[in-house]
Amino acid sequence: MSKRGTRIQDASAYVLHASPWRETSLIVQCFSRDHGLLALVAKGAKRPYSVLRPVLVAFQPLWLSWSVGAGDIHTLTRAESGPVRLLAGRAMMSAWYLNELIMRLLAREDPHPGVYDAYETALNALSDSRPHAAVLRRFEWLLLEQAGYGLDTPAPDFDDATTEPVLRQALRERLDELLDTPLRTRQVLMDLQRY
Repeated sequence: MSKRGTRIQDASAYVLHASPWRETSLIVQCFSRDHGLLALVAKGAKRPYSVLRPVLVAFQPLWLSWSVGAGDIHTLTRAESGPVRLLAGRAMMSAWYLNELIMRLLAREDPHPGVYDAYETALNALSDSRPHAAVLRRFEWLLLEQAGYGLDTPAPDFDDATTEPVLRQALRERLDELLDTPLRTRQVLMDLQRY
């Protein structure tokens, strides 16, 4: 990426995960269209009156600005939210699954505009209550291809419910080959399907 001291302005991005850092700050894992997966420190974001606190929400389109630091974590300087996207229940768990896939499969600060666009499309489909299985398989397929781990077969018809179980199994096997530990959200999704 850029050298220390460089400022990035109004980059389109999504928050994938946030964790506490020190007393009042957060480390935010973000996925930017033009800058890839990155970690930003949001200073003071845990304070009750922070302007960042209500904005740094998962699954919502954001425009982020930050200054590049010497290490892997940069400093968030501004965040603005785009239109609100509502997700609930299984749709939200499916979206958390997408976030975990991105964080586990993509290298830091390696832009993947195709994955970003597919992520945005998947979130829109989940918020519109489209069949989750087709949305998830389409995203898994594209993510594996864009990250260089694709299957050596032509793209299937993701909307064909009769072939979905076979496709799900093939994608699951491929993901299991690539990951050291199982995806946590996958187990939650499988448990939800029982109810």
